Amino acid sequence: MMDAYRRGWALRYLREAKAELEAARKIPYMAPSLMVEAIRKARNAIYYSIGEPAFIEILIREELGKPKPQNDAILRFLIEIEETVQQLGQIEEVNSDAMMKQADTFVQVASEFVETLTEEKF
Repeated sequence: MMDAYRRGWALRYLREAKAELEAARKIPYMAPSLMVEAIRKARNAIYYSIGEPAFIEILIREELGKPKPQNDAILRFLIEIEETVQQLGQIEEVNSDAMMKQADTFVQVASEFVETLTEEKF
């Protein structure tokens, strides 16, 4: 069970991620940076829904250099999220359609994750 503080932040980041995606659709010249920001906010929503983000970020940074954990599905999921965010943040030439599809999928997964843990439909 999560406290009201973390729940509020998780839902806020999720709303903002969806708003960033909508803005990316409406403002094509800003779409790449808006999509990356949407993905980062979706990641933050997930972090807030499962624990204290500062601790999760430290754990993820420590685990990034190690071989993939075989028996911890949540940790593998969090590492994959972080790797995706880092890769998208470093892309110089953007295929906007492909990136939009990936950002949409990512935000949708984050929505389902947060909705499941908060027990609130968004």
